[in-house]
Amino acid sequence: MEYTKKLAAFCSAVSYDSLPPETVAMAKLCVLDYVANVYGSLELDAVAGVIAYVRSLGTQGRISVLGCGFKTDLHNAVFINGTTAEAIEAQDGVRFGGNHPGTAVIPAALGVAEDLNLNGRRIIEAIVAGYEAANRPAAAMHPWHTLSGFLPTGTCGTFGAAAAAGRLKGFSVETMASAMGNAAYVLPISTAENLMGGFTIKIVQGGQAASAGLMASGLAASGVTGAPFIIEGSDLNGGFAKITSAAAPKLERLVEGLGEHYSILDVYFKPYTACRHTHGAAQASLEIQAEYSIKPDDIEKIDVYTYGIAKLAVGKAVTRHSSFVSAQFSIPYVVAVCLSDGELAARQLTERRMADPDLIDLSNRVEVHADDLLEKAYPDKTSSRVEITLKDGSKRSKQVDIPKGDPRDPMEAADIVKKVKRFSGDRNQQTIDTICSRILDLENITDIREITELI
Repeated sequence: MEYTKKLAAFCSAVSYDSLPPETVAMAKLCVLDYVANVYGSLELDAVAGVIAYVRSLGTQGRISVLGCGFKTDLHNAVFINGTTAEAIEAQDGVRFGGNHPGTAVIPAALGVAEDLNLNGRRIIEAIVAGYEAANRPAAAMHPWHTLSGFLPTGTCGTFGAAAAAGRLKGFSVETMASAMGNAAYVLPISTAENLMGGFTIKIVQGGQAASAGLMASGLAASGVTGAPFIIEGSDLNGGFAKITSAAAPKLERLVEGLGEHYSILDVYFKPYTACRHTHGAAQASLEIQAEYSIKPDDIEKIDVYTYGIAKLAVGKAVTRHSSFVSAQFSIPYVVAVCLSDGELAARQLTERRMADPDLIDLSNRVEVHADDLLEKAYPDKTSSRVEITLKDGSKRSKQVDIPKGDPRDPMEAADIVKKVKRFSGDRNQQTIDTICSRILDLENITDIREITELI
């Protein structure tokens, strides 16, 4: 079956007029959540380093670097805008793909739309198409793509960025398929080793995917051809899904229910600035603290029980010298900072906050355990139980089975507006209100600069 070409055909034909209302609504929420992440990420020193380097290149252009007050060329702008979407680790995601499509798709869509002065309905079409192109290859290889050492946000996100740009440019099926073929050739390897090792280069995977996707689509528009069967491959055994997955991919997921179920509806949003596998423990800790107002000095130890992949991926401890990336992927740190600060937002991930020896000491009192019953409930439930033993011998316990933001316990528009405001720092709140209201009315925006130039 021509899986890639069928996916390309669908992406090239996505039309606002035929999209279900709930799909349109979700696309707008994804843009709103994206803005929250951009603002939050600007708190991080590593992000400041990325922005300073790109500015030092001296490139000129007309595309907004969001939240930063300057413009540059298209590729460098979307590189920064994808990096800021990713860095704070509060980006949207899809559980059954392990990817975060918005960090690549949305900056690419907004950048091209700004370049071409396009309206909100066109952007919604592009985002829906881009999420399909990013999510379906990720789902076809999940979890074996990640277990093979790749991060699907970077790899599969490039397909999404290319498809979003191609939809905005009105690509034919053939040109869209070429764009996907090109994407598979220029996409980042996006090595999981850098994430698991806590190296801060991890934050650029969304930006690199967005920029590479634009390159793939631009080359396709210029007549440069890519294999229109690139995801499934041919008898040459060089297909993307085969060479980047330790087990046979489930290629039927590339087209299963295509046009009947939109994968953007499977997206979860994050209330907290950390890996989704930490969120059950974070939510449980915050609920305990809200109920009992526990002082960190009164805690003897904390036991966190969770499912196996969570213990493996985010069960490790941190030190005062660890990076914020390590902290984002550490249940001990997340639990400690939630109990200490009563929140988990941008400030909790800064190097300044991580330098607190009392916070690190509390995190060292956290032990993470794999629980057989919680493992049996996974992946339907991503459960975590936090048990706090106080120095007087008493205990406080809370279990969360479906963390907030999951489609089964969703963050609604009002929740995400609050997230934007919480992450926006000391920016003018009247302007923030205008940005949020315009995004929620995106289908009626005639030129995306009405939004991007405010951000």
